[in-house]
Amino acid sequence: MRPADLAREHGISTQAVRNYEQDGFLPPADRTASGYRIYTDAHASALRAFLALVPAYGHATAGGIMHAVHDDDLGRALTLVDRGHEQLLRDRETLNAVRTAISHLTTAAPEPAATDFSIGELAHRLAVTAATIRAWERAGILVPRRNPATGYRVFTAADIRDAELTHLLRRGGYPLEHIATVIGQVRTAGGTESLVDALETWREKLTARGVAMLDAAGLLGAYLRSRP
Repeated sequence: MRPADLAREHGISTQAVRNYEQDGFLPPADRTASGYRIYTDAHASALRAFLALVPAYGHATAGGIMHAVHDDDLGRALTLVDRGHEQLLRDRETLNAVRTAISHLTTAAPEPAATDFSIGELAHRLAVTAATIRAWERAGILVPRRNPATGYRVFTAADIRDAELTHLLRRGGYPLEHIATVIGQVRTAGGTESLVDALETWREKLTARGVAMLDAAGLLGAYLRSRP
């Protein structure tokens, strides 16, 4: 097979095929007497596997998996695959935590405060200690501004929202590191209302990644069976 034969199936350039071989994503190709590359069905299978791995695990991990296979280190390749599945599971758990917490926050939590709170007032509102609030701040969950005159913490309505959401998640047993990811999603979306709309897009992306992992697993398995 020629580079063009492999490229045509995927709508990519022949240079891309050569680059993938040079980068180690395909096994080395034999050469004709005149120096032209000779590809086989195994190369075609490797290319299908690599291109399927990219949307499932990302370009870097996909390349790492193929490198491990070509180094005859199947254990390392499968470890990278397993880590990808672990990350997808963590992302799903984070999504479910956000959806649950947002639901509770919008239906059961008190109305947002109309004025800024001190750390004592916020602690009283949530029935926690000031030390707990400071621990959430150290974890990067809360980022209150400081009063320039006194240096005291000032918690705005957005900070109070984040604190209430944190409180709900802590009662659900979630660790601070996990909660920091959730609160980051809320801030990125611009609030709980906007986040509700973003959650469906997030869910669709996770579903697409999971399906891509299934597709990639089949093609990677086919390539492994084609190797000596």
